[in-house]
Amino acid sequence: LNTAGYASGYRGSPIATLEAALLRVGKLLAENDIRFQPGINEDLAATAVWGTQQAELRGEGKYDGVFGLWYGKGPGVDRAGDVFRHANHAGTSAAGGVLALMGDDHTSESSTTAHQSEFAFADAMIPIFNPAGVQEILDYGILGYALSRFAGVWVGLKCVKDNIESTATVDGNPDRVNVVLPTDEQFAMPVGGLNIRIDEHALEKEARLFDYKMDAVRAFARVNAIDRTITSGGPNARIGIVSTGKSYLDVREALDTLGIDEVRANELGIRIYKVAMPWPLEPEGIIKFAQDLDLVIVVEEKRALIETQLKDILFNTPHRPLVIGKRNENGATLFQEKAALEAIQIGIEIGERLLRRNLGGEELGERVAGLQRLRGNKPASPEAFTRVPYFCAGCPHSTSTRVPEGSRAYAGIGCHFMAQWMNRETLGFTHMGGEGANWIGEAPFSKRGHVFQNLGDGTYIHSGSLAIRAAVASGVNVTYKLLYNDAVAMTGGQSLDGGMTVGQMAQQVLGEGVRKVEIVTDEPEKYGANAGIPAGIQIHHRRDLMEVQKGLANTSGVTVLIYDQTCASEKRRRRKRGAFPDPDKRVFINTDVCEGCGDCGVKSNCVAVTPEETPLGRKRKIDQSACNKDFSCVEGFCPSFVTVHGAKPKKLSAETEGDDTGDKHAGIAGMLTSLPSPALPDIKNPYAMLVTGVGGTGVVTISAVLGQAAHIEGKGFGAIDMTGLAQKGGAVACHLKFAEDAGAINALRVGVGGANLVLGGDLVVTASNKVLESIEPGKTAVIVSTYEMITGAFTADPDLKVPGGALMEAISDRVRGGPLHSFDAQAYAVRLFGDSIASNMFLLGFAYQLGLIPVGADAIEEAIRLNGAAIDMNQRAFRFGRLAAHDRSALDRIAKPAAKPAAEASKPETLDEIVERRARLLTDYQDEALARRYREKVAWARSLESNHAPGRSGFAEAVARAYYKLLAYK
Repeated sequence: LNTAGYASGYRGSPIATLEAALLRVGKLLAENDIRFQPGINEDLAATAVWGTQQAELRGEGKYDGVFGLWYGKGPGVDRAGDVFRHANHAGTSAAGGVLALMGDDHTSESSTTAHQSEFAFADAMIPIFNPAGVQEILDYGILGYALSRFAGVWVGLKCVKDNIESTATVDGNPDRVNVVLPTDEQFAMPVGGLNIRIDEHALEKEARLFDYKMDAVRAFARVNAIDRTITSGGPNARIGIVSTGKSYLDVREALDTLGIDEVRANELGIRIYKVAMPWPLEPEGIIKFAQDLDLVIVVEEKRALIETQLKDILFNTPHRPLVIGKRNENGATLFQEKAALEAIQIGIEIGERLLRRNLGGEELGERVAGLQRLRGNKPASPEAFTRVPYFCAGCPHSTSTRVPEGSRAYAGIGCHFMAQWMNRETLGFTHMGGEGANWIGEAPFSKRGHVFQNLGDGTYIHSGSLAIRAAVASGVNVTYKLLYNDAVAMTGGQSLDGGMTVGQMAQQVLGEGVRKVEIVTDEPEKYGANAGIPAGIQIHHRRDLMEVQKGLANTSGVTVLIYDQTCASEKRRRRKRGAFPDPDKRVFINTDVCEGCGDCGVKSNCVAVTPEETPLGRKRKIDQSACNKDFSCVEGFCPSFVTVHGAKPKKLSAETEGDDTGDKHAGIAGMLTSLPSPALPDIKNPYAMLVTGVGGTGVVTISAVLGQAAHIEGKGFGAIDMTGLAQKGGAVACHLKFAEDAGAINALRVGVGGANLVLGGDLVVTASNKVLESIEPGKTAVIVSTYEMITGAFTADPDLKVPGGALMEAISDRVRGGPLHSFDAQAYAVRLFGDSIASNMFLLGFAYQLGLIPVGADAIEEAIRLNGAAIDMNQRAFRFGRLAAHDRSALDRIAKPAAKPAAEASKPETLDEIVERRARLLTDYQDEALARRYREKVAWARSLESNHAPGRSGFAEAVARAYYKLLAYK
């Protein structure tokens, strides 16, 4: 066949990194007649894919057929429902076919709702494949296209987070899948076939779908044996387990924890059935599976899809086993419909039922009891501190989402959604594209006369412009704050489809009937005479945002404020590529001048403004590793701010690593190349590792490097990166598993007590209950950086402190005698490389040298090279981490982090010590007279307190600190 291909979906609704991968291989796609065309939104992308199946209908096609690929997350599936129904009724071409990837977020980690898309697809009569693992995504994709061509239907491929956002070693040879088409005896193809036709009445389409296509789907599934009996259960099989997709992997993980492999399952009479196509469920295979069984346990996440079909199929059979799934034998909840299932939960339920039947003996009883102990030993105490996503350093939304006092705003889909947990008078949101339409219904019944509505530029292009049109038509008073960031920032920084400029957006909304448009930007000077801005629109600097908003709020009808500033994360990405201006200046804070008022944090809302503990109290500093050079912190006009031009972060020179003593063994460079190789962990059983940290600090890079290293060594590997909104400063947890063979790895998520190693790049995240529960006391090794990285909440609460002691205590209590190593990895990274981004690779090297990483150093360094990002720094950071584990004193000779001012500040001072320190500073600041004046005032306070409260000094100490601050005010 001479076929072509077409892929489309909405960039803001990506399936993991699929889009980035397609863009990366653009030349290869073109050579194979495959076109990747991102859609403006999900339903138009689906419509375009529908169109590919029509290419040959009129005899005008260039190819024998075009295979189509649509992708979208759960909200995109909902939005495109009408297209799916129409397109599936119409059908697919015989040499084309369509695969629809539905990205389901069962636990709402990166979506505004938890999604289960199978029912939407089933309602549109679209068959569904549910792969268990990355390999089956590829295998089922090939089967899906074959089914689509044969039966003339679209085929859905369920892509849950645990599969589609995971890494695994796979066989990419398409010939590994042997597709078999049903013969005429196995399925009687009707005259004219089942594929798309040029002119067919709606009822004729419906008839073909119900009368023939569904039978064709079942016949295809049957002859290809895509649903498989994994274990027969032997001659005495009485218990059956049915599962699919990610839940099947959880079942196998659960059975492993019970000591039940396939051989043992047959000995115990357990029959396991793995369903590839959960809808429509192929009946003949499931009837044969259920024969002679007394009990069938259906394990599937979310609502029951297989279970209800299974009961329908078995109802009229002579032998009907008891079927449990969402409800147990007594009608109580068994496997809940909400959230996600865990392997430990499944293991307990299966194990208990085996024990009730006197199966498994004492060993099984001990294993079930062990799982119950682990489950009952989950951390129950409230977390001492939490890390929530926040705007990146220099984010435009830090300024743009502010509203005048007394105003109210609605959030929308995008990064600005996070304004809801900041002090922004912003609360409430709609689905994507509905922004502001809720106000149309609320306004007639509200005492409030006007609201602001945040609307991202990506959402505006997607569907938000229609909401503005609706608001104009309704006559409500609303100001849309159109946040133009030049990227689909929330999902990876993709470029905007269509490339609309600020001028074009302004012209468009004016054409819709908007009363007034104003533009606010951080760079008014970039708008010259040829900027394409419609006449009459004023351009303002961002420092005038409040006044502009007040003016628009007092204008009746619909108004639009376009806030133009490039996404801070995208700036950083482009600067790395040399594609964006990089100002040759940096801002620092002179702590001697800083009064610690926190106004710079309030003005900028920037997470790069961090606390600096000193003996004179809490001050501020700029985290140079996080700073994106937005410079809005300078807007406070504080004299402590110093702008330095031509400055570069200080780092250890390569020469310092060399031999400066004449002894070749004293040179650090020599030590780095002669470190002893540790014994690697045994991976006969899967080795589980959890890497934690903060988004944007290189945590996912560790996962990628270790996966590549395992591949280099021919070892089995699987990983899932739990990021969600982590790239916005939130928590990241990467679950990694290693084995001698990839087939030995089942569920990738590290369950309760399942970690062999926790590598903690962030103290707050590592001490969270979700991470602590993965630690089995006395067994799991933990390596954690003690750096107290502040959270975004510090911008509004200048007194906020990371309770490092309490967090370490929580970790230590959980480890309970197991291996625990803690030190400030960020401090070493900054000292060695001038950038804290190297800290996680430093931690990896430390763990490797302790024999806790199951791949070799050569493979890790080669993987770093293949990864291509900051190769030299990452390889050196890995080596220095190894050195830290092998000989910390040698490393400290050249790179020992300076003693923290916080450590000195935390030491309690006597009143005399407080006075002496500050008197010396006042002398240096001005003269002895000022110091003497200070001493006399404190002496007066001490005498007064001694007379009225003998033995106490709190009042005098407060005077000593506050009066110094007054006298030394800068």
